[in-house]
Amino acid sequence: MTLTAFGLFVLGVVLAEPLSRALATAEWPARDPVGALLVWQAIGLAGGLALLGSGFVYGLSPLGPSLSVAVPAAVDAMAVGEVPRELSLIHIAALLAALALALRLVGVLLAVTLRTLKVRRRHRDLIDLLGTPWPAVPGARVLDHPVPVAYCLPGLRSRLVLSAGVLDALDPPAVRAVLAHERAHLRERHDLVVLPFVAWGATAPFVRGMVCAQLAVAALIEMRADDVAASEVTAKQLTGALRTMGGAAPAAALSSFTDKLDHRLCRIVSPPAPLPAAVRVLVRVAAAGLVAVPTALLLVP
Repeated sequence: MTLTAFGLFVLGVVLAEPLSRALATAEWPARDPVGALLVWQAIGLAGGLALLGSGFVYGLSPLGPSLSVAVPAAVDAMAVGEVPRELSLIHIAALLAALALALRLVGVLLAVTLRTLKVRRRHRDLIDLLGTPWPAVPGARVLDHPVPVAYCLPGLRSRLVLSAGVLDALDPPAVRAVLAHERAHLRERHDLVVLPFVAWGATAPFVRGMVCAQLAVAALIEMRADDVAASEVTAKQLTGALRTMGGAAPAAALSSFTDKLDHRLCRIVSPPAPLPAAVRVLVRVAAAGLVAVPTALLLVP
């Protein structure tokens, strides 16, 4: 088990730092945003399992050759109020460190989630109060404001929000492009894709790879929504809409108009060639494999 713990620790560090940095600067994700998002989610899940698992595996290693043996032994000892005598101070420290990391990660994730939900709920209430329902688009609200801005508020009671400036500045096809983009965010629940990476970044902001992951995932969900919109309108209509909008949306929103707009416009006008079908399959298999490795190391006797 000591060797397994070391392997898990090395895997977690590699996923959190060099691999995350390399993927954040790679060019192929722009050719397959969906596959890249799956890989990022696999990296986040596998990295968390590996780093947390390494501490628990090493801490319990004196109690048996596998977790299936060591965990029941530890539970039996603690049931009678004893600390297993086989555990040295370093093993207890490893267990406490893993537990502290797990509690911090879960705590930050819960705090970020609750804070986000609270802000969105308050913002949605204001939108419902100040906005005018748009009968042509169920769930949409139009704000009486001259600046063109559009965004979505995800959730069980999601909202599409547009300003009157959007309807004044854009022609119908461009408005349709904006709506298609925002609907893609809502339909594919991109807010849930981003949330774990926000929590990871808040948990360890000093780890540059986690910050890179958060920024890369935010860029990829915009690429994905751009691709969906580009399949419904022409590239000229979509880029025109993006150029006209370009402003910042409220913090509560999942905004379509973020940084690196010029890069997105170039990608829409001159889209990169999609990855070959075999490579796309390989990307998804690799994502599944990333999660399977630490899971197997933890569960296989």
